[in-house]
Amino acid sequence: NDTLKRSRKILDDDGVIIVALPNHESWDAAKYGEFWAGWDVPRHLFHFNRKSVEALARNHKLRIEKILPMKLDSYYVSLLSERYLGNGFPYIKALMSGKRSNRLALKNNNFSSLIYILKNK
Repeated sequence: NDTLKRSRKILDDDGVIIVALPNHESWDAAKYGEFWAGWDVPRHLFHFNRKSVEALARNHKLRIEKILPMKLDSYYVSLLSERYLGNGFPYIKALMSGKRSNRLALKNNNFSSLIYILKNK
């Protein structure tokens, strides 16, 4: 709330706010569970889904203009998650997980990370 409030104050009428967020509803988040690198504590103190981003935007008189997938992020997150599992850096396994995550996300748009483009209402 505080970050959006400050951003909204300096936003021009035709400006945009771009927010990139890990998606805890993605396939790779479910696969890796507590070892999913997207949790990224302590940098990510909160996690959001589309409904919560919509509500947050609405509370600050913003709207979601567009949601874009960060398709390459699934590979990076899978690689880190494999490492957190204690598997070192199994590049092939991470590559396959990232690919599967993206393929499944084509059906429901639940990519590993999403970019939200917010504009004034």
